Amino acid sequence: MRSDCVDNHSYRAWLILFCLLQQVAPAQNIPPYQSDFPPAEFKLRWEKLFDKIGSAAIALVQGAPPAEGFARFRQSNEFYYLCGVETPGAYIVLDGRSRKVSLYFPHRDEEREAGEGKLLSAEDGELVKKYTGVDRVAGVEKLARDWMWTLYWTATPPTLYTPFSPAEGYGKTRDQLEGYKADIAADIWDGRPSREGQFLQLLRSRFPEFSIRNLSPILDTLRNIKSPLEVKFLRTAARYAARGLTAAMQSTRAGVVEYQLGAVAEYLFMINGAQGSAYNPIVAGGRNAMMGHYGVNHSVLSDGDLVLMDFAPDYHYYASDVTRMWPVNGTFSAAQRQLCTFILQVRDNILKRIRPGRTADQILDEAAGELRTFVDKTPWLKPIYRDAALATLERRNEFSHPVGMAVHDVGNYRARPLEVGVVFSLDPGIVVPEEQLLIRIEDVLVVTSDGVENLSREVPAEPEKIEALMKEKGMLQQFPAEPLEMQK
Repeated sequence: MRSDCVDNHSYRAWLILFCLLQQVAPAQNIPPYQSDFPPAEFKLRWEKLFDKIGSAAIALVQGAPPAEGFARFRQSNEFYYLCGVETPGAYIVLDGRSRKVSLYFPHRDEEREAGEGKLLSAEDGELVKKYTGVDRVAGVEKLARDWMWTLYWTATPPTLYTPFSPAEGYGKTRDQLEGYKADIAADIWDGRPSREGQFLQLLRSRFPEFSIRNLSPILDTLRNIKSPLEVKFLRTAARYAARGLTAAMQSTRAGVVEYQLGAVAEYLFMINGAQGSAYNPIVAGGRNAMMGHYGVNHSVLSDGDLVLMDFAPDYHYYASDVTRMWPVNGTFSAAQRQLCTFILQVRDNILKRIRPGRTADQILDEAAGELRTFVDKTPWLKPIYRDAALATLERRNEFSHPVGMAVHDVGNYRARPLEVGVVFSLDPGIVVPEEQLLIRIEDVLVVTSDGVENLSREVPAEPEKIEALMKEKGMLQQFPAEPLEMQK
């Protein structure tokens, strides 16, 4: 009798709490759609895409699937670029014949919305049109039927464009995803097709009438030139990267563990609205810096070493990519200072020559002469440092990858003259193999109408500025780690 009363009482309490939560949840007024980009921005992107595919073609892009486990859903970059919708399992169709755009959604799942919040669905047609500017909204099941009628009423089926390349998501870049595909293909106990490969197989088997072409190169070209609004988010991402790296510099002391500096920076990212980091932090003390994508981050920092930190946020679907190096003890040695000064000379000589219409090779050719003069006039502390400086000029790899919705963004800006709106990382570095020493810095740049803007200029790079900053007490000193002993 008592047990039944307790169970009944608990049930009633749970029911009251549930009802209260149902009343509170709508009051939170969490918008189901991003507010960063207005419909006008997407319409400009659609018009450019229509011009690329022509008047006898259709483009189809598959959105990201639901997140696995308890991971937060993040839309794929290509899909978000075209409409800003963050509902899992959605599709967008851009019809070049009519220059109309349609979105296909799963239907409303009221139980899921009660537990996770409002999602745009097929039942929100008018709301979706208002938010995105699309012409039509329907359920996912209508997509195949629409294809059937398209083929039935058309003497010559239109060309169908869809992305062949893997879709980037949280912490994912095209180059990394292609490598992942290769690893899966090489595993004789796996070998499953990619999601894009599976989608292509379905399209070809169900609608063989279509001539299917790769949309990825077209989208890559569009994404390679950033709009002023995109640059605004990239600028903000770089500024938060600056705050994170600056806080890490202040927290650096001998005995600190690499991952602790990453945690300091990520805290600054997250409290300022980032949805996470753009990539796994690279916090490399001493010789660990020689590994380009070191990510273990479990070494203890040692007095006398430099620490390299390469880390940036994913801010509203836009990334950054910033690298700095600084002395663990807060003071550059004479050799460290000399090599860092050389790298700053390389960066600044290149920066002052960047402007629209010039190629990376032209800029490097011009900078090389002035930099060789600098090398010749410098009283190098060791002959191997002079050799390393000359080797840097020979490598000519300072112009690095594009930066945008992914840290290694899509597109190829080096194959043609620079254009306004191109964003990329400048990554000069010097290697002294005899001492297992690498020193590099990395900034994110945007080409402007009259030159270039260094989006990450707020991160200190000059030795004297870094040394002054490191005299301040850092977050780790104010809120030190409190390790707990494992209980037996």
